[in-house]
Amino acid sequence: MGLIRRLRVTQRAMERAMLGVPLCDQIRNEEIRRRTTVTDIAQRVAKLKWHWAGHIARRTERRWASKM
Repeated sequence: MGLIRRLRVTQRAMERAMLGVPLCDQIRNEEIRRRTTVTDIAQRVAKLKWHWAGHIARRTERRWASKM
C-alpha cells in the first residue's frame, strides 16, 4: 500500500503541474482529475495485475521456457 500511496501522490502532483494549480488554491483532487481526464494510477495498476494473473493462470507446463 505504501507504493500505491506514493504513486497517487506523484500522479496528483503531476496533474497539478499540468494544470498550473498550486496546493495553496485548495482545489479538490476530484476536480483536478475531472479537468485532466486522467485515470487513477491505482485503478490502472490493479487492472494490469489482474491481466497478468490471467496470463499466468493460462500457462501450461509444456512451455519451452519451463523446459529450459
